[in-house]
Amino acid sequence: MSLITNVMDHSLDDGYAEAAARKQSLGQGGLPRTLRAKLGLAGGLVLAALVVTVGAAQARVAAPAVAKERQELVDRIDRETAAADRLEAGVDKLRDDVSARQRAALKKSGGGQADLVGILSGATAVHGPGIRLVVNDAKSATAGGEGTNPRTTSGFSDTGRIRDRDMQRVVNGLWASGAEAVSVNGQRLTALSAIRAAGDAILVDNKPLVPPYTVLAVGDGDRLSTRFQNSADGLYLHALEESFGIRAGISTEKDLRLPAAPSVIVRTAQPSTEKGTS
Repeated sequence: MSLITNVMDHSLDDGYAEAAARKQSLGQGGLPRTLRAKLGLAGGLVLAALVVTVGAAQARVAAPAVAKERQELVDRIDRETAAADRLEAGVDKLRDDVSARQRAALKKSGGGQADLVGILSGATAVHGPGIRLVVNDAKSATAGGEGTNPRTTSGFSDTGRIRDRDMQRVVNGLWASGAEAVSVNGQRLTALSAIRAAGDAILVDNKPLVPPYTVLAVGDGDRLSTRFQNSADGLYLHALEESFGIRAGISTEKDLRLPAAPSVIVRTAQPSTEKGTS
């Protein structure tokens, strides 16, 4: 208690008190004593007040202009966003029109096999039993973007990351195991699809994908799962899990729904009009 009482009674250290008393005795402390010093202090205070006042006045004058510029920028962003939404709606409408024309063309040229042709070509949406395969980078791998950026790392030196060639083997293994339709992260694969890398991103039909990669394959679920896991490509995926910590999970599903491919355009191949010879 004596220590607390001493601190309360002597809040200023004795050394500071002695220094202040010494300066006061020498005439060095307190306010200026001479007229010149007082005038200098007054001038300094006036100058500081003037600077603050001018700054406040300028900020007040500039505030409406800044607010106007900000509002103009917000309006411009709103206009451009609305224009982008209209263009996107137009693209969706044209895509639906193209899909309808493709189905009509398939029905006209494919006869009774139009539905089968549409399914195999990826031109029509499909549903049915199959498997869901989710492949993800290793926990120790460096991946960024929080779902918005495909990759924000220094390159493919990280062996705990899924690469384009790994995804190619997975997809090819599913086709070879009997899959009738395949999609990756909602991207329907066709005979014209390509899986490649651009920088650090994996592209499926030129669309960058973000891990984890969800691969849906329509087919005989149990048989497809068993054949894939026992195939060379399934064993390759298992080796990635064991050696590099790649995460993969496979499950059979009773009803999977795969969208149609955005565009199925053949620019070079033409139907043959020649009849085969026996």
